[in-house]
Amino acid sequence: MTDGSTDTTVGAAGPDGTEVLLVEDDAVLREATGLLLERYGFRVRTAEDGLTGLELFRGHAPDVVLLDVMLPLLDGVSVVRRIRETSRVPVLMISARTDPLDVVQGLEAGADDYVTKPYDTSVLVARIRAALRRAAPPPPAPPGAPAAAPPPLRFGDLTVDPRGMEVRRDGRPLELTPTELRLLLVFAGEPGVVLDRSTLLERVWDYAWGGDTRVVDVHVQRLRGKIGHDRIETVRGFGYKLRR
Repeated sequence: MTDGSTDTTVGAAGPDGTEVLLVEDDAVLREATGLLLERYGFRVRTAEDGLTGLELFRGHAPDVVLLDVMLPLLDGVSVVRRIRETSRVPVLMISARTDPLDVVQGLEAGADDYVTKPYDTSVLVARIRAALRRAAPPPPAPPGAPAAAPPPLRFGDLTVDPRGMEVRRDGRPLELTPTELRLLLVFAGEPGVVLDRSTLLERVWDYAWGGDTRVVDVHVQRLRGKIGHDRIETVRGFGYKLRR
């Protein structure tokens, strides 16, 4: 892997061919992170600025994007917004800053999760794999197995089809990111039940070790903007619930 705004692929593809696009302006960190991800079986493309990263994304359709917030030419938040115009690919933000606004802006732009520098490689890999699981379609039923697709769930003008991974409002399909869809499916599985933020982090983001609850709050706000602000109720001091 070399320095500069070039398309650089690290190693060979992993067993499943999973490709990561890493956009990081720090050459040392970019090199080290790329090599470490290769050891875990990922194929890695890198860029040192936002514009090159966006070009690589459009040209190669990676499975997941790791994106620094502070980038030359085009900042990470702007890159996320442009990605979300055409794609629901998992995006994880990387930030050296602990400013809450910095984190929230990335999530509001459409990022699925974030990690703060310096990060533990095993944690980063776990979050990448969790993001990929959220984006994966449900496994097909074994040959000869009876169809066990649950019927669509209806909540007022909202229809949630768990098997078809589809959500409609007033009959019109909604464009949800994989994380937003998984969050809604968790709520829809227990309508009227208050789910605290820790529970949502575990069920939606696969955080067995805990995490920043701002990730939950921002995604709930984004989901409300698509399904209706009054559909998910805040229960102060406890969490959220989906209204029946």
